[in-house]
Amino acid sequence: MSEKMATRQAYGETLLELGEKNKNIVVLDADLSKSTMTTRFAGKYPERFFNMGISEQNLYGVAAGLAHSGKTVFASTFAMFAAGRAFEIIRNSIGYTKANVKICATHAGITVGEDGGSHQSIEDIALMRTIPGMTVISPSDGMSARILIKEAAELNGPVYVRLGRAVVPGIYEADSNIKIGKGMCIRDGKDFTVIATGVMVNEALIAAETLATEGISLRIIDMHTIKPIDREIIIKAAKETKGIVTAEEHSIIGGLSAAVAEVVVQNHPTKMAFVGLNDTFGESGKPGELLVKYGLTADSIISAVKGL
Repeated sequence: MSEKMATRQAYGETLLELGEKNKNIVVLDADLSKSTMTTRFAGKYPERFFNMGISEQNLYGVAAGLAHSGKTVFASTFAMFAAGRAFEIIRNSIGYTKANVKICATHAGITVGEDGGSHQSIEDIALMRTIPGMTVISPSDGMSARILIKEAAELNGPVYVRLGRAVVPGIYEADSNIKIGKGMCIRDGKDFTVIATGVMVNEALIAAETLATEGISLRIIDMHTIKPIDREIIIKAAKETKGIVTAEEHSIIGGLSAAVAEVVVQNHPTKMAFVGLNDTFGESGKPGELLVKYGLTADSIISAVKGL
């Protein structure tokens, strides 16, 4: 198992590695480089780093221009400002033109913590997956973030990568066979399936261990790619187990739960339950306390499974 780290830290370290190998990579930030971890790239490759200031719409407009000039662009800010404030620019200048821009948005979800509801992006997956041609990725740990960001760099087109502020447990090793568009079955089981993304993957594993002591066998799937979603692994789970629980640090409206349900209802309807934020904003608090308050824990997954 890899070390504990925030996925934003893995992003910053991976950028350094990519920058050394590919001189065509440029990095843009919106005056948050210390928080998004792009500051290390800026220090080593100052001629390929551009601080656009607190002007997120301009950030992504310039990113699109650089991409159409032949650059591979990584453009970062907080998820609330990327998916929220700059949505129209991302849609029209990046999505519509199929620009080769990697929108690596940090501080997503309620684990932003004390920054409060105004900064806790719980709608970004829903927003980004509606943009035609946009790939949407939500890593569960530092190692999967490293692997997926490297893959995103090789993908020609727009990608949204959802990254977190808080340190999370390691799940994967460096040789893990993680591929964009392919869900990872990280624990097999015959009774029910939990399809989780981001920080909720570790909570799903904890839930599986607990339920195993009660004779309930859970299949755990890390759906690190929300779009294009792995239809095959979802349909297989719907056919082989008694029901599916989705778990995400995001609103249950339009996020992972909706993406999975769309596949299930069209191919093999089965019982489902959703673990996520239920049509509510977050609030200021410590990340762990917020996860408990809003029902984003292993206990919530256990309750959902038993409810099915």
